[in-house]
Amino acid sequence: MEFLSGMRTELMVTAVIFILLFIKLGRGMENHTLLAVTQVMLLAASALSFWPQESGSLFGGMFTHGALQGFQKSILLTGTYLVSLLFSDWLRRSPHMTEFLVLMLSSLLGMCFLISSAHLLMFYLSLELTTIPLAAMSNFDLDQKKSSEAAMKLILSSAFSSGILLFGISLVYGATGSLYFPDIAAALGNQHEPLTILMFLLLLSAFAFKMSIVPFHFWTADVYEGSPIPVTAFLSVMSKGAVAFALLTVLYTVFPAQASQWFGMIALLAVATMLIGNLFAIRQDNLKRFLAFSSIAQVGFILVAVSGQQPVSITAVTYFVLVYMFSNLAAFGVAAVLEQPDPLPDDPWVEGIKMGGSEAMPDWMPKPGSGGTQKISDYRGLIKRSPLLTWIMALALFSLAGIPPTAGFFGKIFLLSAGAASQHYWLIIIAALNMIVSLYYYLKIVRVMFMTDPPPHATKLYPDPVVQFGLIICSVGIVLVGLVSWIYDYISSLAH
Repeated sequence: MEFLSGMRTELMVTAVIFILLFIKLGRGMENHTLLAVTQVMLLAASALSFWPQESGSLFGGMFTHGALQGFQKSILLTGTYLVSLLFSDWLRRSPHMTEFLVLMLSSLLGMCFLISSAHLLMFYLSLELTTIPLAAMSNFDLDQKKSSEAAMKLILSSAFSSGILLFGISLVYGATGSLYFPDIAAALGNQHEPLTILMFLLLLSAFAFKMSIVPFHFWTADVYEGSPIPVTAFLSVMSKGAVAFALLTVLYTVFPAQASQWFGMIALLAVATMLIGNLFAIRQDNLKRFLAFSSIAQVGFILVAVSGQQPVSITAVTYFVLVYMFSNLAAFGVAAVLEQPDPLPDDPWVEGIKMGGSEAMPDWMPKPGSGGTQKISDYRGLIKRSPLLTWIMALALFSLAGIPPTAGFFGKIFLLSAGAASQHYWLIIIAALNMIVSLYYYLKIVRVMFMTDPPPHATKLYPDPVVQFGLIICSVGIVLVGLVSWIYDYISSLAH
């Protein structure tokens, strides 16, 4: 029974993967039916995963489980369910939807094992299980060169970071004779030798690649821009969230005695990540690249909390990832609707052109199979095309900027409070100044949507009902997670 309870989330995700494989190998299903079945299974799995979990370990201590880890996995599982809702249009049109869902769930399975890893070998294998499906998913727009380029950049950067991680693991084993987290911490003790610092630097570098921490962020914008938008959303939220949870585990479990040394490194990386992310986000016109640098800046704020004290930092980061999931997925969900080509204007003259074939269509008219907009400048006048999408996008941007009363405001406050627990107030001042800078580029999009006229020949936007349902869930989450105080108190009780 401990096996079933301790690996509850992993077993449910594995069951969904096998069901999809059996359907694919059998008679198959139409995409819309299979997607609906998958969404129901993910919803049931998400609901069951929030059931409180007892602490314990499996596989000789390599796999640990507890209430906090179960809650962190539930956040990722809920985010995956929201991805299946928000990008249902894209999924239904894909000729390889089953394969995409299997890859996405396989990556989610790796994230769940990553959170529960208490052994460096299992940690490495879980990280690879998380990353390799993401590289395949990035190349799912097979007719787009940018998609292939994104997959190549992701797999090369991941291979490089994996090599660094393996080198660090080999040094850890050579110095301590164990790969178990508690044994490593006991063997290192209060050592501050150069070898210990080198081991930590190598492990931290691997985390920095996965989380897009400056200066290991160069792959991020190109991969975000070239990947299909569901992959970009999944990569920006679930992947970063899982690695952030794992970073907390490694820092506070393996290297707690070296905190005085690694605090300076984390603080320096936090400042550089916030500054670079904000400054580069200001100059972006492509929405995917904009959200890429926005996510880099958000990682910088997470690092501010990581530099604090253990229980408060874990609470703040877990809460912020929950808030960030709703906010970022809402923004990507709106972007996915606008990325689709506009329907042709309902005009008899246009209908006549349509009958003459795509060659007779003017340049402004979307061709069959063409992609929609990805530029911020094309969001102008969105309030006149779809008030629902405009307000949801504005709410998501307000939350990402940390404007009250959205949940993002409380998330940023808790991150800064966690960092202030170490009494390094200079770091908090820099983070607060970066929050002010971020207001400019987030509100710039809001201004474009509300205070300008729409592009010529722009039509009304009517999102799919399933997509609207996902956007409404995200919007409610952005508001309620901030206003309902017991959510933070519950996470705090798990962390303590």
